[in-house]
Amino acid sequence: MFSVSHNIQYRKPSLGCKYRAMAFGLLTDRAQVRHVNRRPATEGTTVDWPAWVPAEVVESLKAGGIERLWAHQAQLADHAVAGEHCAIATPTASGKTLAYLLPVLSATAVVSSRAVAPAGIDDLRTRLGVANHTALYLSPTKALAHDQYVKSRALAPKGWLSMTLDGDSTQAERRFAREQANYVLTNPDMLHLSILPSHSRHQRFLGGLRYVIIDEAHRYRGVFGSHVANVLRRLRRVCEFYGSHPVFILSSATATGITKWGARLIGEQAPIAVVDEDTSPHGERVDVLWQPIDTPAHEAADLMAELVRDGMQVLTFTPSRSQAELVALRAGRKAPGIASYRAGYLADERRGIEKALSEGELCGVAATNALELGIDIAGLDAVLISGFPGTLASYRQQTGRTGRKNRPALSVLLAKEDPLDAYLFENPSLLFDKPTETCIFDPYNTHVLGPHIAAAAQEVPLTEDDGRYFGPTMASLADQAAEAGLLRKRPSGWYWVRPDRAVDSISLRGSGNRQINIVDEASGAVIGTADASTADRTVHKGAVYLHKGEHWLVSEYSPQESTALVHAGDPSYYTQAKSVSDLRICTRDEEHKFGHGLLGHGEVEIASQVVAYLRRDSSSSEVWDETPLQLPVRTYRTHAVWWTVPEEFCEGLGLKPQELACAAHAAEHTSIGLLPAFATCDRWDIGGLSTLCHPDTNALTVFVHDGAPGGAGFAEYGYQIADEWLNATLERLKNCPCAAGCPSCIVSPKCGNANQTLDKQAAIVLLSNYLS
Repeated sequence: MFSVSHNIQYRKPSLGCKYRAMAFGLLTDRAQVRHVNRRPATEGTTVDWPAWVPAEVVESLKAGGIERLWAHQAQLADHAVAGEHCAIATPTASGKTLAYLLPVLSATAVVSSRAVAPAGIDDLRTRLGVANHTALYLSPTKALAHDQYVKSRALAPKGWLSMTLDGDSTQAERRFAREQANYVLTNPDMLHLSILPSHSRHQRFLGGLRYVIIDEAHRYRGVFGSHVANVLRRLRRVCEFYGSHPVFILSSATATGITKWGARLIGEQAPIAVVDEDTSPHGERVDVLWQPIDTPAHEAADLMAELVRDGMQVLTFTPSRSQAELVALRAGRKAPGIASYRAGYLADERRGIEKALSEGELCGVAATNALELGIDIAGLDAVLISGFPGTLASYRQQTGRTGRKNRPALSVLLAKEDPLDAYLFENPSLLFDKPTETCIFDPYNTHVLGPHIAAAAQEVPLTEDDGRYFGPTMASLADQAAEAGLLRKRPSGWYWVRPDRAVDSISLRGSGNRQINIVDEASGAVIGTADASTADRTVHKGAVYLHKGEHWLVSEYSPQESTALVHAGDPSYYTQAKSVSDLRICTRDEEHKFGHGLLGHGEVEIASQVVAYLRRDSSSSEVWDETPLQLPVRTYRTHAVWWTVPEEFCEGLGLKPQELACAAHAAEHTSIGLLPAFATCDRWDIGGLSTLCHPDTNALTVFVHDGAPGGAGFAEYGYQIADEWLNATLERLKNCPCAAGCPSCIVSPKCGNANQTLDKQAAIVLLSNYLS
């Protein structure tokens, strides 16, 4: 619904109050403030236009108010024009758009004018390609692609032909993109589902492709990143088929190791060139860490209303759609001109809010991360973030929405009850001084790679030589697809033999599982869906299901028929599923001495089953009762990291066996909560299991595993940084002021045992001695 924004009282914020709030530290003397990070304004460094930039491009950019380039913009453009795969990794509002657009604009101008570039590189035409030069822009969201489309048109000289292409595009727009556009802006999903499967219709565009721009490259992590990496390999194959060899330009927030993971994303063996020194100017910035007394959502709403009343334009990020609605509703009662923004609104409603916000007619918006990327809000004064958003990259992306165009900026991060938030508040330098996490994904996850190999074979028949794109397991995976009746092996390679499309079986952003339809048994209407991988926990019989702020009770759940029947209700309790899990080590990829035991990682097989659910009081969380369930066992293979504690060491700790088991369980929870401080994942991407004596190790063992079948690379990275990670786990346990455990240390929202059998103090004893 959209009721919050229908009655908005538009009012442009007062500029006078804004600078008072920034300069004199409004908010920074409050009791909730735990840390204030101040960064002074900085000046920029400009350089002359590169000699290879055509005169008409320079004139067009100067007409748009750009007299000179920032030094880092010129550096990136030089790499791209020289034919080098490259990346720009500078903060938000540093001018990355012009850096990657300059080579594209210049090449287009040279081709369209059929003239040699002025007084510069004589072979520019040769290196920029053929007369139908094209470039492709990829973003993770439609909103960002549309925003970049507007920006590129504002910067481009005459003759610039561009088009956005997504699921909402008309047939006429799709035809224009295929037949005329020099610059197409789209997303990986459209490339995967439309452009590559029908590449013969896009021959003009793909055959002339000279640049591929991958914006917000750090967003391609985990299983999603693994999928996109394979889509890009398929793109390179098809381009090569038509005679083009595009240069890839990656754009990202400051990111650790992008020279290597950027190369892995695009399928290159050699590291790519990286420009990461920001030479643009920035205004004064104040970043506040705020420990709420009330809930983060309530205090974010109250703080938002206060700042709006003081004349500031405010954007508040929330972790969920329902919380965006609630924050906007609460804040809107105390200040005018506040709306909510989230996925699920109609396109016209979203565009209306974006326009009102960017033009200063809205005073405040409460949003999900749907606004983390997208429109450029030049006049935004403050950003509030209700709970750490999971990764440093996302945190800096969200705080970077304010302070554009060299303006002062204020951000406030409100902590939620979570080990990661608590750890970061204890170590604020991690938020402000540490490089963002390395981007982790595994293009060679067989669960991901196999289907993409089949899709590639349908696009252009596979040969042994394609192993340079898809790795050493390509041939065996292609043979498996042939045995399954998907491909046929001939002397010349592997061919797709089915009448359907291979890409339709691949979900880039989902788990690939089927969907469970949630049906109102009174009307027969489908009110929502749940992923089959989580449905046993969320829509089992007896579950309370929340949808658009309304409570529904599940009366019947049939996994076989992919249906859950629900009826409306207003219970004074919520439900929590209980599950049992078993884990078997399949392969030990690496194992070495660590602490007083062993550290290892490898492939594991996990069998889990939801066996019961608890009813808990909505106010107190007190358990009312427990109801058994009969649901199937779910089995899958993934990757895990584990650490073992030998029996003789455990005997010297002075802990009883039950205390040891509870200690391991608590350490497992806290370590899962803190791995996202080091890797680009959140706690919902990973899982864990602990046992007093595991049959494969004959010792107390704690496992942390990837949540996706086949793995995503998070567990392996945990193995690589285990010393820092587990010491941070111990530090969080010691520093948390609670006595017996709380959501900021050992209590997990996803525990299969409903957070029973936990012992914080025993976990401190175990880890302190184990790591000493």
